[in-house]
Amino acid sequence: MNGGDLLVHVMREHGVDTAFGVVSIHNLPLVGAVDRELRFVPVRHEAAAVNAADGYARVGGGLGVAITSTGTGAGNAAGSLVEAQAAGSRVLHVTGQIDSAFVGAGRGVIHEARDQLGMLASVSKHAASVGSVAGAGGVLRAAAARALSLPYGPASVEWPIDLQYAEQTLDEGLEAMESDRSVPADPASVAAAVELISSARRPLIWAGGGAVAAGEWVRALAEWAGAGVLTSNSGRGGVPEDHPLVIGNFAANPAAADLIAAADLLVAIGTHFRSTETRHYGLRLPERQVQIDIDPAALGRVYPATVGVVGEASEVMRAVLGSLPGPATDSDWRERVSAARAGVRARLGADIGPYLPICRAIRELLPAESPIVRDVTIPSSMWGNRLLEIYRPETNVFAVGGGIGQGLAMGIGAATARPGVPTLVMAGDGGLTVHLGELATLAQERPWLTVLVFNDGGYGVLRNMQDAHVGRRAGVDLHTPDFGGLAAALGLPHQLVRAPERFADALDKALAERGPSILEVDVTALGPLPAPFVPPVNVPR
Repeated sequence: MNGGDLLVHVMREHGVDTAFGVVSIHNLPLVGAVDRELRFVPVRHEAAAVNAADGYARVGGGLGVAITSTGTGAGNAAGSLVEAQAAGSRVLHVTGQIDSAFVGAGRGVIHEARDQLGMLASVSKHAASVGSVAGAGGVLRAAAARALSLPYGPASVEWPIDLQYAEQTLDEGLEAMESDRSVPADPASVAAAVELISSARRPLIWAGGGAVAAGEWVRALAEWAGAGVLTSNSGRGGVPEDHPLVIGNFAANPAAADLIAAADLLVAIGTHFRSTETRHYGLRLPERQVQIDIDPAALGRVYPATVGVVGEASEVMRAVLGSLPGPATDSDWRERVSAARAGVRARLGADIGPYLPICRAIRELLPAESPIVRDVTIPSSMWGNRLLEIYRPETNVFAVGGGIGQGLAMGIGAATARPGVPTLVMAGDGGLTVHLGELATLAQERPWLTVLVFNDGGYGVLRNMQDAHVGRRAGVDLHTPDFGGLAAALGLPHQLVRAPERFADALDKALAERGPSILEVDVTALGPLPAPFVPPVNVPR
């Protein structure tokens, strides 16, 4: 038995049945064993391997596994590890390494990279090297435990090829290492939070990615206090977005301004107040804030925290709710929250014009359990990340770090983790062509996945920025493939939609395939948006 058998053993210990990767001379034992014993999905690029493992982990709720090669292959994976780090995604990245005797010698061995471990450490939560045959199992298990410990993040392991081929012992008696998922809260901080919350007359909640596992407790607090629930993009679905107190990812929407200005307390749970969600930190929030986060450094980092509580959100919220007396909320506050909820949706619905029936059709036709994967494109950034309702947090998959082109591979991973329902990937033509080769992976693996591509002939988000701030376009108008011809070459069904009223029937037909398909929307034919989308980033004048 070689290193590949050991990797399979560790994967089984963690309930993982699939790995995504690119085969190479420096990972042959790993790929061979996974392909023989479990499932190996051969993506076309190492970045896609990590993206797919990331999507698999987010939707499946466990560990995602990516296998890449050393040197250039590991370097290709780095950008996607940055995304997994930003998202706090539970990814085990196993990459090859040259023969152990030559590591660091600078001989020019094929696939050699200077300080590969240092590179991996800079883009991963944890990085380690297999230094001996006897230690391989411990290194793998420790990496998996780190990825699964709060705060979550990717763990990378480099494995010299000679040690992969060497005979292994499976250490049947050595259990998988326990991950750390519990961070007890300080009772004094909890008591101070209770005092502020119980005295608030007009409270709001801001739920981030760190709050999704505490959704039932966030909902209980909102209902107890009549508090409106704002969310970050990562926090969507922890409380289902059809709940009447959920305002959603609309904090920066002008229709929410009056409600936020009137609030006398903000309870921020597991959010880092990202720049794109706070008008590049220009959004004014209530002065009194309770901030709950597992990371002590996050407390007060963006907005001052009146009371900061370090701990895992579920445990803190349980402790807070167990100590609350009756609420002091103003009698009309719930009605004002409901009015703001309706107002932000009406305003954005008017702003997106012809896309509103598209948004509604997606939500009506997709099951609540379906993953909705959103690459960086205008429809995603403008309304997919806000108006398209999310009911379960594990279905909310998007590029947290903002990198373009990752959606298709994330969608393949998501669909692999949840094969019983359709997965939707929203992408632009510019983003889709970043990893166009993964359409071949889609055709080969045939998951139940519809790629919804909005074709505007380039990078629409950046085009709008240049039009608004520069007055001259550069690098944003691109030659776009004939997606119909491309789909035909790959044996994939394709439809082209040029009118919003035709979209629902086309999506229904695509989902009925129960397999892969491409649904293209001609953005130019739909006409201009009533309010062109310009991202809220700072452009100096």
